[in-house]
Amino acid sequence: MSNILIIDDEKAIRKTLSEILSYEGYKIDEAGDGEEGLKKVKEKEYDVILCDIKMPKIDGIEFLEKTKETNPDIPIIMISGHGTIETAVEAVKKGAYDYISKPPDLNRLLITIRNAMDKTTLVAETKVLKRKVSKVQEMVGASTPIHKIKETIEKVAPTEARILVTGENGVGKELVARWVHEKSNRASGALVEVNCAAIPSELIESELFGHEKGSFTSAVKQRIGKFEQANGGTLFLDEIGDMSLTAQAKVLRALQEGKITRVGGDKDINVDVRVIAATNKDLLKEVEEKNFRLDLYHRLSVIIIHVPSLNERKDDIPLLVEKFLVDICGDYGIAKKAIDEDAIKALQQHNWTGNIRELRNVVERLIILSGKTITQSDVENYVLPKK
Repeated sequence: MSNILIIDDEKAIRKTLSEILSYEGYKIDEAGDGEEGLKKVKEKEYDVILCDIKMPKIDGIEFLEKTKETNPDIPIIMISGHGTIETAVEAVKKGAYDYISKPPDLNRLLITIRNAMDKTTLVAETKVLKRKVSKVQEMVGASTPIHKIKETIEKVAPTEARILVTGENGVGKELVARWVHEKSNRASGALVEVNCAAIPSELIESELFGHEKGSFTSAVKQRIGKFEQANGGTLFLDEIGDMSLTAQAKVLRALQEGKITRVGGDKDINVDVRVIAATNKDLLKEVEEKNFRLDLYHRLSVIIIHVPSLNERKDDIPLLVEKFLVDICGDYGIAKKAIDEDAIKALQQHNWTGNIRELRNVVERLIILSGKTITQSDVENYVLPKK
């Protein structure tokens, strides 16, 4: 059921419109002036707002301006008995969806409301599609560590320097790699990603360098590896600390000479690839334990970008939660849910062992299980461990 807010200082007008629109199946709230209307808009999401122009305290034009600053996508239909062409033009210029004179023609009013609803739906769908097709998600955060990461990316992305991204699982290492590629001179080329931990050690060389037909039992045709696929672009080696020593030696050669050899082949293939590596391990400790090559470590770590855990940047939680509320509610096709300050504080006290990934899952859980506003009680019931 769609929510409509009627703002008018004439009680009879509010009552008439409310009865008609309720009969049409809309859920109606009323406000007697612009000031009361602003309070209701802050408390609740509306699909359409009907607003008179001449009102005490805050008039319709001022209400329109203030609402559009914080909720630019809400369609506001202005209604007035003192209207002129100039007033209508001013209202539309300031963002009104339409202008209707009093007494309103009910058929026109209902059609205008339906069209406004359709526009709201299209705007929401467009935002979802844009987010889905956009190359890189936004890097959300205003904390000092995130600001430092953004500054580092701006400096190093246009260079050819290799980058090692470190941090716990779920902190957003892949997002850093994507932003480096997006802001680099290679942005028009491919960003090829390889999760070294997800590929069996006996297949990692074939995955990275490709293989020739017949080079091993299941090699029924030639395969182009990730290094060749990333030629002219960027190769992102995620969880490189899990790569076998044999594969490490071949990666080192590729970095030193700019050449690779397919498994089962004897021909050198030139590759022009920028490598960004990521790991959740302490690679220097892995070197001491002879699990990782020291020379490869030095080749990869020209620039080191450490992504802090969510527990180290809890000031960013309100911004992250707000983004996830918008994204997830948009994906579900529902109005964005609100969250109160006590709920945010409760989330900031949680121990986020799964980092950003865990926070997103928690927000999705709260959206599904909570009411229109997510409360501290919801966080205690659905997020915090029971004592």
